[in-house]
Amino acid sequence: MTARVVVTDYTFPDVAAERKAATGADFAALQCKTAADVAAAVAGADVVAVQFAPFGADACAAVNPGATIIRYGVGHDNIDLNAARKAGLKVGYVPDYCADEVAEHTAAAALTLLRKLVPLDASVRAGDWAAVKHAKPLKPFKETMFGFFGMGQIGQAVLARLKGFGFKFITADPGLSAAQAEAAGVTLVSADTLLETADIISLHAPATAQTTNFFNAARLAQMQPHAMLVNSARGQLIVEDDLAAALDSGTIAGAALDVFHTEPLPENSSLRQAPNLLITPHAAWYSEAAIDRLQGLVAQDIARALAGQPPRRPVAL
Repeated sequence: MTARVVVTDYTFPDVAAERKAATGADFAALQCKTAADVAAAVAGADVVAVQFAPFGADACAAVNPGATIIRYGVGHDNIDLNAARKAGLKVGYVPDYCADEVAEHTAAAALTLLRKLVPLDASVRAGDWAAVKHAKPLKPFKETMFGFFGMGQIGQAVLARLKGFGFKFITADPGLSAAQAEAAGVTLVSADTLLETADIISLHAPATAQTTNFFNAARLAQMQPHAMLVNSARGQLIVEDDLAAALDSGTIAGAALDVFHTEPLPENSSLRQAPNLLITPHAAWYSEAAIDRLQGLVAQDIARALAGQPPRRPVAL
């Protein structure tokens, strides 16, 4: 029988690379929105590529036995992995297509916060020409403690980009040994020490039971009043209303966010009115090259699946 390949949803101009990889198979590219849409679309599929649509238990039951599910992206939160495991499916993702872009966006956001570029720009536009008034307090980078909440692939890429600025680096990461941290040029500390001593904290952790809503009111209060937060990892790491309140009260001095609990950011989000907050629309992954890379790697996985091979980067089920 002819194999069936389905792209459930996509935000790219076209899926020519994926279609070419599926040569000889029945190929369909759709724009599913709901779990029900996906389940109906993937019935009898052997290979599925999914971007943002929810791939739930019904979809796992609808595909052919042993089917391969490929996620366009670094995470796979929209796939029911427990149901996929029970159904005997293979799941792959693409965690390496935009590591450079995310690292560069994160480093740029951190440097923007530390040099107070947002309030300085706003002050000039408001008719005030007073650098010290709007930048104080401001440490030189060689006296700045730069903290990482998690030190995976992207955290290490951010670290590499920032080493030339003279920061002192610390990280809290239970998966990292002290020797590994030292070899990377960073000091391993507890989460409490990170919160209490870092001048800026960059988040690079997955959203797990231990990390979801980790940055709540109590933990934000542990940070120094001049400290700042950067999040290009997962919106679920932060309690957004607590962060907005902390910025409004001066509990911390600033933040830069590229990811949120709900995207697009709701119009009534408290973050929209929070001071000293730099917001970008989940853009850290983006470059034209990254899009080509992502689609090319998914196309490779489609070809691999049709040839009976496992995903290039399988998800542990």
